[in-house]
Amino acid sequence: MPDLPTDTAPDRAFAVWLSTPNVAAAEIASQAGYGAVILDIEHGAFDLAALDRFVPFLRALGVEVLAKVLAPERGPIQQALDFGADAVVIPHVLGVEHAREVTAYAKFPPLGDRSFAGGRTTSYGGYDDPWVHRQDRGTRCLPMIEDARALEQAAEILALPTVDGVFVGPSDLSLRRGRGAYRRDDGDFADLARIADAAAAASKPWLFPAWSEEEQVFALEHGADQIALTMEFTALGDGLRSALAQARRLTAKEEARC
Repeated sequence: MPDLPTDTAPDRAFAVWLSTPNVAAAEIASQAGYGAVILDIEHGAFDLAALDRFVPFLRALGVEVLAKVLAPERGPIQQALDFGADAVVIPHVLGVEHAREVTAYAKFPPLGDRSFAGGRTTSYGGYDDPWVHRQDRGTRCLPMIEDARALEQAAEILALPTVDGVFVGPSDLSLRRGRGAYRRDDGDFADLARIADAAAAASKPWLFPAWSEEEQVFALEHGADQIALTMEFTALGDGLRSALAQARRLTAKEEARC
C-alpha cells in the first residue's frame, strides 16, 4: 500500500477542530499540514467507543490530540487521558478554586488526584514511578477561560502546579462578560490580551480558536502556542459553497455567451 500523500510537514502550532470521529477529515488535515486536532467532546458527536478508536488513530497519524472534555468532572478528564489524549481542555472552569479541584484529576498524586488505570498508556503492562512522572509532564491540562471569574483569576489559575496552560473560549466569555454574542470587538480583544499577558507572566502557553484573519494575527502577535484555524463543518461548508459558486459563475458565463 503506498504512503499517503503529504502536502506539507505537520505543524503543531495549527489545529483543526473536529466535532465527529471523522477519519477522512483527520487524514486530510494531517496531509495538509495540521499538526494538532481538537476533539469537541463537549458539543460534538463522540461516544466512549468512538474515542477509544479515534484517539490512537490520530496519534498514529502523528498529530497532537487535545480533548475538550464533556464536563469539568473526574470521569471525562480521566477517560480522555486513559484513551491516550495528549491534553485535556476543561470547559466551564469557574475560578481558581474550581480549577484547583478539577485540574487535579489530570495529574497523579502527590501532584494531583488522577486515578490510575492500566491499558493503553502503560502499553497494557505495569507502571512505576518514572512512568507517573512522564505522564504528569507529558500530558497537558488546559482549563478554559470562558467565565468572568476565571478571567479575573487567570493569573492564579495559571499559577496552579496542575495547570500547564489555558485555552480561551471567546464566545462563552463574551456572553458571560455581558457583551452578548462574540463579535471580535475591542472588549473581546482586551480580554484576550489580558489572558495572553497572564500566560506570558506565568511562562505557560495559551491556546485560542482563531477563525478569522484578524484573530489569527492577534494570536500570532501575542504568542499563542497553538491556534485552531477552522472547524470540521465550517471547512466542509466552505468547500461546498465554493464549488457551487464556481459552477454558477461558469453557468452564467455560458448563458451570457449564448
